[in-house]
Amino acid sequence: MKRGCLLTAGVLVLASACGLTSGSPMVDDVEPGTIGRGKPLDGAELTVTSKEFTEQLILGAIMGIAFEAAGADVLDRTGIQGSIGAREAVKSGDADGMYEYTGTAWITYQGNSEPIADPQAQWEAVRKADLRNGLTWLPKAALNNTYALAMNQAHYKKYGTRTLSEVAALAAKDPGAVSVCVESEFANRADGLPGMEKAYGMSLPARNITQMDTGIIYTQVAKGSCVYGEVFTTDGRIKSMNLAVMRDDRKFFPNYNVAPEINSKSLKKWPAIAEVLAPVTKKLTNTVARTLNAKVDVAGEDPHQVALDWMKDEGFVK
Repeated sequence: MKRGCLLTAGVLVLASACGLTSGSPMVDDVEPGTIGRGKPLDGAELTVTSKEFTEQLILGAIMGIAFEAAGADVLDRTGIQGSIGAREAVKSGDADGMYEYTGTAWITYQGNSEPIADPQAQWEAVRKADLRNGLTWLPKAALNNTYALAMNQAHYKKYGTRTLSEVAALAAKDPGAVSVCVESEFANRADGLPGMEKAYGMSLPARNITQMDTGIIYTQVAKGSCVYGEVFTTDGRIKSMNLAVMRDDRKFFPNYNVAPEINSKSLKKWPAIAEVLAPVTKKLTNTVARTLNAKVDVAGEDPHQVALDWMKDEGFVK
């Protein structure tokens, strides 16, 4: 969802700004738990990557720890700035895998303007298209880091809206009740506020819409300065601030389900990658993501340690 690093003649420039010249071995003292038994990746040298924001750092660590437990030597190249840099690393073979979002691939990389409403169909379309790019998508998680509107508990008790259709009905009945805080990008994107208003038959007056930076939105919604605010559905601040998220009952917002994106040559050489990651991916939900993200963004914990603790708590590794 973020901008990537410099591309020259279609080839990723391996500059330090893109994070690809750095990297350090993962040296977690882990053994197989419910995954990695028999160490099917013994002898493999695998590189994992990710984008630079919290959720991605955690997911990159989760993938790397899973590979370690299965016997691989793992190089950590997580934290690449922007979406394109991390993807190109996997595509070129500079990295072997990452957790990526279906909506990002479908819209940003593959150039489609219309998202696919069904999450499984979206994943299948992305997978089919990327096989031509030397990338194989493994089965997706329930974790869906997409847009939503949220409100604090006081406003939730006052207005009782649970879905965006109910927000639209409230806006029609009492226009002054529906004030929203959004990013400037969301305020102008077709898959943002204008599209949402159209899909749900809303017409919010300009005076009810306030544009601000992402981080400020959460605090302003929590304080009640805005009745509704644009949020990302897996953000840890939803949990820490006890915000109520409105359900997108008409499935307007694109699906951004996370799934392992693996270099096809690496997967052919080490097919056990799929079986190692499958049970881990299956456990990744929005609730899990909010909890883990909050440990980093709210409690200040280290993303790698958060990932390791979760892998141990789930019994995936010992």
